[in-house]
Amino acid sequence: MPSALYQVFLVVSICATIHCVPPPGTPSKGAPCPSFPRSTAASQLSSSNTNFAFRLYRRLVLKTPDQNAFFSPLSVSASLAMLSLGARSATKTQILQSLGFNLTHGPESAIHQAFQHLLRSLRAPGKALDLRMGSVLFIKKELWLQTNFLDNVKRLYESKVFSTDFSSTSTAREKINSYVEKETEGKVVDLIQDLEPLTVMVLVNHIFFKAKWEKPFNPGYTRKSSPFLVGKRTTVKVPMMHQVEEFAFAVDPELNCSVLRMDYGGDTAAFFVLPGQGKMRQLEQALSARTLRKWSRLLQKRWLEVFIPKFSISASCDLETVLPKMGIRDAFDKNADFSGITKTDFLQLSKVAHKAVLDVSEEGTEAAAATATKLLVRSKDGPSHTVVRFDRPFLLLLINRATEAVLFLGKVENPTKF
Repeated sequence: MPSALYQVFLVVSICATIHCVPPPGTPSKGAPCPSFPRSTAASQLSSSNTNFAFRLYRRLVLKTPDQNAFFSPLSVSASLAMLSLGARSATKTQILQSLGFNLTHGPESAIHQAFQHLLRSLRAPGKALDLRMGSVLFIKKELWLQTNFLDNVKRLYESKVFSTDFSSTSTAREKINSYVEKETEGKVVDLIQDLEPLTVMVLVNHIFFKAKWEKPFNPGYTRKSSPFLVGKRTTVKVPMMHQVEEFAFAVDPELNCSVLRMDYGGDTAAFFVLPGQGKMRQLEQALSARTLRKWSRLLQKRWLEVFIPKFSISASCDLETVLPKMGIRDAFDKNADFSGITKTDFLQLSKVAHKAVLDVSEEGTEAAAATATKLLVRSKDGPSHTVVRFDRPFLLLLINRATEAVLFLGKVENPTKF
């Protein structure tokens, strides 16, 4: 019989920094990402992760519809998939089904192998893209773990494991927060506010993203104070970046929205999605992997005059109130079965903390020197162009095009609120 009830924290921390900096000299494309074989498992993983991302997004904005939202769906899904390695019976089934997987359609091992390949592909180094992901288990010294679980999390998810003294919750919390702060270069701080006395394991997944636009903005053209509509009548003043360039752009008449794709080096792109006035809720309800594929088909290169706010936002959420509504119920109550992690004690998931920070900004002097005359020349003498202003709430997706993985997803309701 289990000797005690212990609590497991699942923690996700992410940081994305978008630096609009041109590489010195000719633009660098960065090292090519390894090819991602489109096997059945890989295709299912891509589609399942995307649909999970949008389901989770809808749950988050339902709680706070008028606030900024930002998170890494890939970090959350990878963390839950990793946790499922130690789950058994209905607990395992609920976790995997909530992620969009059906074990009757293929072996569980194929899911984890697809995650393993995806994470390795995304970790490939590149000059124009810095993407660092990792998982860490902080485990109570006295907890006797199943060898198979430890081997699998290390092999499949390249997780690190640290023995931790949880007898002092404040010391353990400080150790975990310091690790996260270091891994995200100081962007994500004080991720864990408190630890309960019975905590025996904290699973942390972190992701750090830093990229350069292939076609950077010139800071000299940024308007320091431009109106941005918040709500129906209120406006705030924001710095507005500005350029005229050829970008992939589409209008989706069915969902009444405009889609702008701006590329980084390293096969990664940002999708800025601007709904028509009053159409944000309609757009949010329609988000799916199919919608994303449709936008990709509709996108065409054209000359645009683009206005995008320069902003920093952060978002924190406690997913233990959201995940049960998405089907992960047993993991949080007395029905939890994590006997694949340890057989000597009863484990129950108590908290899933998530914090994300996003910076979209200009940096460095190379941008001004490299593009000093670009906007003026093309505005006056270049081809005709469409004007696209992101001066009201919009969606933002950061996607790795080689793997179709949604790295980050969010909504900017008010770019002045950090």
